[in-house]
Amino acid sequence: MKAVLLGATSGMGRALSRLLAERGDSLFILGIPADDLTRSARDLEERGAKGPVGTLECDLLNPSGFDAALARADDALGGFDTVVVTAGLFASQERLEADSEFCRKLLAANFTNTVLFCEAARKRLLARGGGTLCVFSSVAGERGRKPVVLYGAAKAGLSHYLEGLDHKFRAQGLVTVTVKPGFVKTSMTEGLKPPPFAGEPEGVARQVLRAIERGTPVVYAPPPWALVMLVIRALPRFVMRRIGF
Repeated sequence: MKAVLLGATSGMGRALSRLLAERGDSLFILGIPADDLTRSARDLEERGAKGPVGTLECDLLNPSGFDAALARADDALGGFDTVVVTAGLFASQERLEADSEFCRKLLAANFTNTVLFCEAARKRLLARGGGTLCVFSSVAGERGRKPVVLYGAAKAGLSHYLEGLDHKFRAQGLVTVTVKPGFVKTSMTEGLKPPPFAGEPEGVARQVLRAIERGTPVVYAPPPWALVMLVIRALPRFVMRRIGF
């Protein structure tokens, strides 16, 4: 595999990039800041990544740099066949309601700019006959819920976009894998009380890697979240108004 990863320096992205390195895959990592990228690249090389691991700063809040970043990765890898997007922002509903500027950034990063990055990647993959686009969305986008009104809205839009890509382009060779994590113990969820079925980044990464290998279109991680969301989607609206989940 020749993979480009946006957001591989922490959390689930770091765990997945390490699994790819241990398999001997060729990797190029994008993100910010540069120091984190350099440390992550050296770590991946020590774990067995094929050849030097290339790096380039790419800020999800600055879409003007997306095409150049993917072009650099393409040149370094001799043509990539897989793109993984784990980058994104998170904040509580309370903070987003109180901080309109950060709310704007989160909505832009998690929906508009992620879609723009995926579009740039999609065009490059399809130009060479296809490949895999694996993007982390969230179970928060499954249904409008009180604790995640704004974050969930951005992830709902992202999930619908990715589903549309799968419908339109799979026959042309583009395999779209949408990852919908539930609660995973990362820096993003630090300070929040984990539910009984909270996941670890390494376990989620192994599940996602299997999905990439099989071309599975939708992955709930950890797996119990698939059942949880099945129940949530079935609840009547009047019930959703009463519960705090």
